Amino acid sequence: MISISAFKWVPEFARGQVRDLRARWALEEAGLPYKTRLLEQGDQDKPEYRALQPFGQVPILEEDGLVLFESGAIALHIGERSEALLPKQAAARARAMQWLIAALNSIEPFVMNVALIDLFYAQQEWAKLRRPGAVEFVQRRLSALSRSLGEKSFLDGDRFTAGDLMMTTVLRILMHTDIVSSDPRLAAYIERCTARPAFKRALDAQIGDFRKTA
Repeated sequence: MISISAFKWVPEFARGQVRDLRARWALEEAGLPYKTRLLEQGDQDKPEYRALQPFGQVPILEEDGLVLFESGAIALHIGERSEALLPKQAAARARAMQWLIAALNSIEPFVMNVALIDLFYAQQEWAKLRRPGAVEFVQRRLSALSRSLGEKSFLDGDRFTAGDLMMTTVLRILMHTDIVSSDPRLAAYIERCTARPAFKRALDAQIGDFRKTA
């Protein structure tokens, strides 16, 4: 069976955000069963874990001797086994992969700039000075994303793909602000994606693991 690594505990603000959620959601969309390998604090720095994940992060996926890290790589790997995430038609499949990579490369770095300031450095003077610029940069990217989404239900039209899965999890990082939710298109888009039963099961599973080990 597929195993996904996750933390037993994270601070309250990180619950529902840790990146194993992306792998769980992809597996739920694909209808693939999995179990979790829960890490105590510090386990991610042990040599045996670093041998599998050089950066000490979650998730890693393990199955029949295969070990994968990076949530984007894991989502694409799962997508290879399910049309629910990657369409069979070649052009549609390429576009789904394009949007997944765009979420990680063109949106997430700007989102994380703001999130790191807000969640870890908010009281530091340099962060107070840096935040307006960081917000301006991310708003530019989000405006471009909103224009591209337009009136479509999902990034490539009427069909949800791995690109939407990844983009939604990236946009949710700013849930503690109104930066994303103030854009009606993006707010409605996130609502559509997170209303999916597979997302709800994945989120419930992650939060459930935290509760079980509390």
